[in-house]
Amino acid sequence: MPIRARWALAGAAGCVMLIVATWFAAFHIPIFHKADLSTYLGFVGLHHHGAVDVVAGRLVWLCNPRTYVLWAPVAVVLPFLRGRPRVAIGAGAILLGANVTTELLKRVAAPPEPSGLLGGWLPVPATSWPSGHTTAAMAVVLCLMLASPGRLRPFVAALGAAFAVAIGYSVVATGMHFPSDVFAGYLVATTWALVVVAALSAAERRWPTGATVDRVSIRAALAPQAAVIAAAVVLAGLMVLSHPHDVFAYSEAHKQLVAVAAAIATLGVSLSTATMLSLRAGPASTARGT
Repeated sequence: MPIRARWALAGAAGCVMLIVATWFAAFHIPIFHKADLSTYLGFVGLHHHGAVDVVAGRLVWLCNPRTYVLWAPVAVVLPFLRGRPRVAIGAGAILLGANVTTELLKRVAAPPEPSGLLGGWLPVPATSWPSGHTTAAMAVVLCLMLASPGRLRPFVAALGAAFAVAIGYSVVATGMHFPSDVFAGYLVATTWALVVVAALSAAERRWPTGATVDRVSIRAALAPQAAVIAAAVVLAGLMVLSHPHDVFAYSEAHKQLVAVAAAIATLGVSLSTATMLSLRAGPASTARGT
């Protein structure tokens, strides 16, 4: 088995362990469960602001099942058009496998007791873990990255991570999911993506296509991620400058929200970047016939 396939499988195994750890912490460790709930309520409080309400609602709409099935297949069609049937099949496996896995986990990994009503006023589905919307968002991002030419892949990874993080924030702000649901959704999609990367690498070793490989340096691969992070910092700074009192007051009242929001962004960007780096110079991911 190629060394790249081994590393991808090791990464997938690590994601599985993190999924189990996230589930156990969210449902069986009181301090994490309380933090999850507190952060959830803080995000929901943001939803009552007009701009947040509109943006979050539209982002969630993009990953609703009826909308998602209209645009997500582009990630499968694109590699077929580029003459890369193996990648097209792999993208289809990621989209189907990740979303089906999340739906199965919702049924077998439900919390030990129904969530019911939070504080008597806010209903939360008892089977909301993991988040289907964030699984769907991260899955299609990783598929598009897999289907992209090597030189464009870092940009797709950076912009895709921003999209997946925005979806994660939106499903919590609209009251659909807890932050732990978002973490698990990212991890489920990445697990499937890394398994597919390993399979493509093994297939290329066994049945080589002989096509050339697009090689991208580490510096070129990470530059778009750094640019997206810098843009996010600038945007946050502008928000603080425009409403300093409101921002600081809300942050002081919801300190855990700030920490968890940063954790969601960090996980989304890290998983996207790690998957992109696993494809950086891999014959199975960059050869035309794969």
